[in-house]
Amino acid sequence: MPEPRYRGRFAPSPTGPLHFGSLVTALASYVEARVHRGQWLVRIEDLDPLREPPEATGQILQALEAHALAPDEPVRFQSRRHSAYQAAIDDLLARGHAYRCPCSRKELQAHDGRHPHACRTRPPSPLQRPFAVRFKLHDEDCHWQDQLLGPQRHPVRAELDDPVILRKEGFYAYQLAVVVDDIDQGITDVVRGSDLLDMTAQQQQIYRALGARPPRWLHIPVIRNEQGQKLSKQTHAPALDNSRASANLVDALRALGQNPPNGLAQARPEQILAWACSHWRRQAIDLTAR
Repeated sequence: MPEPRYRGRFAPSPTGPLHFGSLVTALASYVEARVHRGQWLVRIEDLDPLREPPEATGQILQALEAHALAPDEPVRFQSRRHSAYQAAIDDLLARGHAYRCPCSRKELQAHDGRHPHACRTRPPSPLQRPFAVRFKLHDEDCHWQDQLLGPQRHPVRAELDDPVILRKEGFYAYQLAVVVDDIDQGITDVVRGSDLLDMTAQQQQIYRALGARPPRWLHIPVIRNEQGQKLSKQTHAPALDNSRASANLVDALRALGQNPPNGLAQARPEQILAWACSHWRRQAIDLTAR
């Protein structure tokens, strides 16, 4: 069978406005999709209303528009996908790929990560509430090929590494939702920050448990501040200034190791993106910045 058409995505969490580090990831994923004559989607991962300012989603979408990063399909919102996530959880529970877990963090720490309630092997008592739902990993020495970083290896430990897929508060977890939506949207390639590299092996097991082939992965170095911290809301990364979108895009290209010509920052964002797609050199990305 022929390979499916390239479909990539940018999937920010609306915990604040878009910052420069997020723009670099968005730009890399956009250009990779265009270079491969594929499609590029935007998904808002709004799964945790307790951490999401109401204005953040609008700020993110406005910033993408200002930088001419237009998706090929309507934006997807994970907050509208709860029924799909619950259906996946019900399926995983029914087939023994997930289990209900009332253990607290303190209990798990006290038992070196093991589950004192033997959650993996027997259902919790009705009195043991509230409970989370965890994915049941199996021991694996996981190998995969990263499109930028090359061969990767990561050991997966059953029980000790089992990720939460439904939190005790009733919120669906990133590890489940990202896989369910990637499968549903036919995502073939994921470009994201290297800070998510360690999640890859676990996510590949979830893909397979849901009957899907994992996508190809490309992890780019994260952007750090002067203190060496990853740019994020927690490290007080400033919001993008949409009035200087062209300069932002040129700066992002330089952060990705590209060599935009002098004066390109005077062009319109659409022209800068066209230049980026015509001159993209993935191998120029500086891996020492990871």
